[in-house]
Amino acid sequence: MKLIYPAIFKQEDIGYSVVIPDLLGCCTQGDTLEEAIEMAEDAALGWLLTALEENENIPEASEIRDIDLESEDEFVSLLLLDLSAYSEKYSSRKSVKKTLTIPFWLNERAEKLKVNFSKTLQDALILKVIKK
Repeated sequence: MKLIYPAIFKQEDIGYSVVIPDLLGCCTQGDTLEEAIEMAEDAALGWLLTALEENENIPEASEIRDIDLESEDEFVSLLLLDLSAYSEKYSSRKSVKKTLTIPFWLNERAEKLKVNFSKTLQDALILKVIKK
C-alpha cells in the first residue's frame, strides 16, 4: 500500500532539514536534497509502521496546498511511501498465515492476471485499518 504525505524541506547552511507535519515529531535531515528525501521517506515509514504496530491511529495526510511555510528557505514536496514493502523489510512482528475463502470465479480471474493474493490482502487490510 502506498501513501502520500507532504513534507516541508528547509535549506540550511549545510544540507536540508525535513519535517513531516502530519506525523507528530517526525523530522530528519540530509546533507543533500537526495539524502534528505531518502531520510524523510525512512523517517515517515518508520513512524507509520510503529503507529500501526502499537494500534495507534494513522493521521490523514494534509493537502499540499494547505501547508503553511514559515520562510523563503522552505518548500513543500510530496513523499510517496510504500508501507507494505517497508513493513515486509522492517516489521518487528512475524507474518501470520491466514486461510480464507473467495468465490471460484474471482480466484480464476485473479490467477489469470497473476495477482499476488498476499500483497493484495495486506494492502486492503492496511487501508481498512488506517481508515478506521
